Amino acid sequence: MSDAENFQFLAEVDAVKPGKLAWFEIDGHDILLCHTKEGFYAIENRCSHGLAALSGGRLRGCRIICPLHGGSFDVRDGSATGKPASRPIRSYPLRIADGRIEILLPAR
Repeated sequence: MSDAENFQFLAEVDAVKPGKLAWFEIDGHDILLCHTKEGFYAIENRCSHGLAALSGGRLRGCRIICPLHGGSFDVRDGSATGKPASRPIRSYPLRIADGRIEILLPAR
């Protein structure tokens, strides 16, 4: 299966305003779409420290701050950027085509 076949529609570009988040579940993946000044990024919607949903957190620039213990992650690559979080979270490749945000999910 090619990468093109694994890309799936996530949202329209204008559905998520700059500085905002949107939560989606696609094929069993809990995904958080983040719209920063730099663009759109998709990460898993689960803190690696306390397992809280990051969709309840705050987006600050390119960092998402967990609502449970305040750990933070870089939405561009999922890396942990603030304690108590120390392990990264999954990030997902995106592309924008014809005003549609599409996400590349891992093959099953």
